[in-house]
Amino acid sequence: MKHTFGALLLAGLTGLASAANNTPSFADQAAVVDFARELEQRQGFNADELLAQFAQVSPNSKVLQLIKPPSSPQQRSWERYRPRFLNDRRIDGGVRFWQENQAKLARARALYGIPEEIIVAIIGVETEYGRNTGGFRVLEALATLAFNYPPRAEFFRTELEQFLLLTRENNLDPLAVKGSFAGAIGIPQFMPGSQRRYAVDFDGDQRVDLGNSVDDAIGSVGRFLEQHGWQAGQPIAVPARINGEPERSLIEAGIRPSLKVAELRDKNVFSDADPLASVALVDLVSPGQATEYWLGYENFYVITRYNRSSFYAMSVFQLGEEIRKRMQR
Repeated sequence: MKHTFGALLLAGLTGLASAANNTPSFADQAAVVDFARELEQRQGFNADELLAQFAQVSPNSKVLQLIKPPSSPQQRSWERYRPRFLNDRRIDGGVRFWQENQAKLARARALYGIPEEIIVAIIGVETEYGRNTGGFRVLEALATLAFNYPPRAEFFRTELEQFLLLTRENNLDPLAVKGSFAGAIGIPQFMPGSQRRYAVDFDGDQRVDLGNSVDDAIGSVGRFLEQHGWQAGQPIAVPARINGEPERSLIEAGIRPSLKVAELRDKNVFSDADPLASVALVDLVSPGQATEYWLGYENFYVITRYNRSSFYAMSVFQLGEEIRKRMQR
């Protein structure tokens, strides 16, 4: 008889959700029922309460549309990607954000070793300094990807579990939290698992609030990078000059630094980097244009832990540089 009341409540809520959306709720899916029962056993949740929440959300077709790769993918283009983030609006916004939060950014640098301009640039790239944090219900988005998107179902089920733990720990209503179509939350767009592992209460109010606290967002970005191996005071990337085309193996070596600068010189890749340094050769390709080459240090690789894209990391680096230069005027 343990689940009798919950089952009646669930049936009523499922009927209301289905009537409103004309779409079966997640509580109608056997896999979701199993998931709720597993969390009851493993994490101490009440399965009926979870299913009552799942009864109020349904698979979101927009989420599935946004997560899927395009049917006719465009070629990678640095020329097309760069202006999305390297523009006067984001640079000017970054200068204002830095000026308004100077003491907090300086404290994050002192604690974690992360330059102010990198924290500012990540927040600028992610949400334009908190302006665009996402309008999807995170519970619905994560459930859609966990149970209706097989290619990454395992990852998103883990994040869904992390999200439910996060809301329980912070006394939040899972149905009220908004974020991106992929379930990223708040000013720095942390996935729930990253928030539970790396986010910090930087304003001292005894809770982590990445949605509303700029302080917590700044501190959390700093700690995330520090925990992923940021080397304080070390460079991020330098331009490379290449005679002709580089050996394919140099690009295929990947984004993690494994190539010695001195060895690269022997392969016609030149730079102003320390000959003993370990780097990665980064190719910023644009169809119909000459490829732009850079050498990425460990700190460049660390930025890619936030988003596993060399274009992303270079945008953060270059946006940060432009913001820093304007701050120094």
